[in-house]
Amino acid sequence: MPSLKDLRNRISSVKATRKITKAMQMVAAAKLRRAQEAAMAARPYAEHMDSILANLNSRLGSREGASPLLVGTGKDDTHLLIVMTAERGLAGAFNTNIARQARQKVKDLQAQGKTVKILCVGRKGADVLRREFRSQIVDVIDLRAVRKIGYGEAQSISKRVLSMFENGEFDVATMFFSNFKNIITQEPTALQLIPARLPEQAAEQDDGVKADYEFEPEEEEILSDLLPRNIATQIYRALLENGAGFYASQMTAMDNATRNAGDMIDNLTLRYNRTRQAQITKELIEIISGAEAL
Repeated sequence: MPSLKDLRNRISSVKATRKITKAMQMVAAAKLRRAQEAAMAARPYAEHMDSILANLNSRLGSREGASPLLVGTGKDDTHLLIVMTAERGLAGAFNTNIARQARQKVKDLQAQGKTVKILCVGRKGADVLRREFRSQIVDVIDLRAVRKIGYGEAQSISKRVLSMFENGEFDVATMFFSNFKNIITQEPTALQLIPARLPEQAAEQDDGVKADYEFEPEEEEILSDLLPRNIATQIYRALLENGAGFYASQMTAMDNATRNAGDMIDNLTLRYNRTRQAQITKELIEIISGAEAL
C-alpha cells in the first residue's frame, strides 16, 4: 500500500500533467481556427482546377501524344505512395489512421506482385511504416522547421515527385492524407495523382447546363502547364487538410486527457483521504489501548 507521501506526490504529478494537457488543448483550439479556414479556402480552387482539367480532357478525347501525367505510362508495375502525416504526436489516432490505410495499400499491391515505393511527408508516418517497410521508403520529407505551411512546400514536394516520374521510377502515384470533415471527424483519404483521376463530367452552370469553354492557346499547351500545377495544388490542399485535422485531433485528445487527469485526481484524493483516516483511527486505537492498560 502506498504511503501518504507517495499519494501526495502522485496527485501533484497528475495535477501538473493536467495543466500541460489543458494548455495544449487551448493552443490547439487557437491554431485550429486558422488551419480550418485555410483548408476550406483551398478546396474551391482545387475543385475548379479539376473541373477545368476534366473539360480539357473531354475536348482532347483520345488524341495521341497526351501527357503521361494524364494518361499514365501504359504500365502499372511500380507504385509510389505519398504518405502525409504530422510531424508531432499527442493527437489521438490521427497519424495512425493514415499510416494504417497506407500499410493496407502496400500489402494489397505486394499481393498483386507490384513494386511499391513510399515517400513519407512527416516523420510520424515514417516512424510507423519503417517497422514493416523500411526498404520501401525512398525518402522522408521533414517539415518540422516550417512554422507555417505554404505553397512553396507543396511545390518542393511536387518537384520531387515529378522528377521521380520523369526518371521512370514509378508508374502510378497515390497520396494518403486526412480529409478534414469537422472537429470530431477526420477521414483518411487516398487520392491518385499520377495518372490524374479527373471528374467524369465537365463543369456545369447553376442551371444545370454544361459550360462550354473556349481555350487559348491550344488545349495541349494548357494541359502541359496545368497538370504539374495541379499536382502541387492537390499536395498543398492535402497539407492544409492535414493541418486542420491534426489540430482538431490534438484538441480532442488533450480534452480527453484533461478529463481523465481530473478523474484520476479525484480517485487519488479519495484514496489519500481514506488512507489518512485509517492511520488516524489506528493511532487513536493505540492511544486508547495504552491508556486502558495503565
